[in-house]
Amino acid sequence: MKKFTKRFTALLLVCLTATLLMSAFACPALAEEVQEAAPAAEMTTSAKALSAAIAIGLAAGLGALAMGTAIAKSAEAISRQPEAEGSIRTTLMLGLVFVETAIIYALIVAILVIFVL
Repeated sequence: MKKFTKRFTALLLVCLTATLLMSAFACPALAEEVQEAAPAAEMTTSAKALSAAIAIGLAAGLGALAMGTAIAKSAEAISRQPEAEGSIRTTLMLGLVFVETAIIYALIVAILVIFVL
């Protein structure tokens, strides 16, 4: 299992590095000659949309990973100790509620960034 985790982590780091490098080199290549300066309102709106998308994407993605891990570990715990199923299930549900609450908070912050700020 450790060998798989190390390979997965290395692959994830390579993909992230490649994505960052491609985006860094692609921006100047795809830039067009701008004849007029863009209004400040347009730039702010796009920055707000981008920041909201990043916030929601990170919260949802990491929340899904946390939920998947929690469910897998609880299923493993229940299979090892079936007599403690009730307490394990209660603890799992409480943990899932906390993770989902963090995701909902990120959604509220993203909505506030878009519409209020």
